[in-house]
Amino acid sequence: MRNIAKHNAFVVRSVRNVDGLSSAGGATHSRLVICDESGQSVGATSGLGTNHWGIGIPECARRIADMVERAKEEAGIPRDTPLTSLGLSLSGCEQEATNRELEQELRTTFPDLAQSYAVSSDTMGSMYTASSIGGMVLISGTGSNCLLRNPDGSTSNCGGWGNFLGDEGSAWYISYRAVKVVFDHMDNFEQSAAPVEKTWALIKEHFSLETRLDMLPHCYAKFDKPFFANLCKKLSQNAESGDELARGLFREAGVHLARMILALLPNVHQDLVKSGDLSVVCVGSVWSSWDLLQEAFISELSKTSIDFNLKLVRITKSSAYGACYLGADSANFDLPRNYADNVTVLYTYTDPRKKAKATNGVAAS
Repeated sequence: MRNIAKHNAFVVRSVRNVDGLSSAGGATHSRLVICDESGQSVGATSGLGTNHWGIGIPECARRIADMVERAKEEAGIPRDTPLTSLGLSLSGCEQEATNRELEQELRTTFPDLAQSYAVSSDTMGSMYTASSIGGMVLISGTGSNCLLRNPDGSTSNCGGWGNFLGDEGSAWYISYRAVKVVFDHMDNFEQSAAPVEKTWALIKEHFSLETRLDMLPHCYAKFDKPFFANLCKKLSQNAESGDELARGLFREAGVHLARMILALLPNVHQDLVKSGDLSVVCVGSVWSSWDLLQEAFISELSKTSIDFNLKLVRITKSSAYGACYLGADSANFDLPRNYADNVTVLYTYTDPRKKAKATNGVAAS
């Protein structure tokens, strides 16, 4: 553990499916933090996307190394001095075999990068920014994904299959549904219960269309998922202004997100909820429209009996810190952390049956 006081941990996180509403266009990017022994950032930078499924493992490793070198320079760490631990919480790193392959590429091609590695999925970085024992992460940004991790390390997943097989409740899915509802209505295939004119005008403006045929390149040859998903931000503005079709799309998203949580509840271990709460880390810009999701989200949850509270939280620091914690733990270094400073509570859901039982108990006593 040499030079631990100066450069104990490095972390890079590749952000996936979390910025479909961003004004920058939702382009996938990475964020890097170097922490000292007190857990404070001494160097930080950002870079291109690091999902190895899209760019290949060699290019992914090269991009990581590039960010390490830039952050080292900011932190005053010599280029040939390896970091004690390199925590990687990356989009695409769900499979142990490819995670090991990425680690081996980094060790072989960039031997001075780090002494030890901890490679995990992007959801893990978000989770460990909020808690040391695990919990649930629900991503709703460009795409969607839900992951549960119990204190014993066991995990369960719902979603995360991409736009061909899933992404319900995401910015992309909301945008897709807007186009689909309008086109079905105009085809007289399925009539929309709400007027489509405002949504159709928004679609034409966003994609620069003159006719519906002009939409086809955006679905095939020129398909750009983040750009497509960015329509969602404009739809949220329409919804806030009272457009019923847009509001209905967000209600549908609220139902889908609640169902992801419900799908994983049977796998929650009792030691994870012994405090009475299950922490659900809500990641992604769609959560900025919580007021549009909330009613349908709660209504869907209320259909199932839940013995503990669901504490929906949003992280206030970069989830790169969570990956930093993972990296430090893998190197057996006790990195100080204050989880209360890393999150803010969005909403706490208590089963109405639980409330009624508590009220009756007070009345009876």
